[in-house]
Amino acid sequence: MRKASLCVIVRQGKILLAMKKRGFGADKWNGPGGKLDYKKGDKTILDAAVRETKEEIGIKPTNVQELGVLSFYFPHNKEWDQDVYLYMVKEWEGELRESKEMLPKWFDIKDLPFENMWDDDKYWLPEVLKGKKIKKASFVFEENGRVREHKIDFI
Repeated sequence: MRKASLCVIVRQGKILLAMKKRGFGADKWNGPGGKLDYKKGDKTILDAAVRETKEEIGIKPTNVQELGVLSFYFPHNKEWDQDVYLYMVKEWEGELRESKEMLPKWFDIKDLPFENMWDDDKYWLPEVLKGKKIKKASFVFEENGRVREHKIDFI
């Protein structure tokens, strides 16, 4: 399975999401992150999370907490299957900026735009924002982007 990263960036009751402007997940609000890329100097999936966040929204995470792994399955397109390593970010360097790939925006954690996010987010993100970690999670997606089945074990 492909390895990818996802950062949950929070500050003072808000979460930083970014509108994906192109590629996989286009037109969805999501956290920054992406694929492990050894050619770009990534040695670990955490390296990928830090690099992708800087590339996509201009900030470099400096205090990162591991939250668990989300496994995504797309029976209609196996190339999309991936293990996504989830990180909580509460400190960073740099200034937010829009890139060719993402437009960042702060949201109140009590008013998340789930209708314009990946369908799986509604199952795990509220719990993570309450302080839970994920022991194991898996999601199977239908072709229309909806979650057909899921299983989450929180710590």
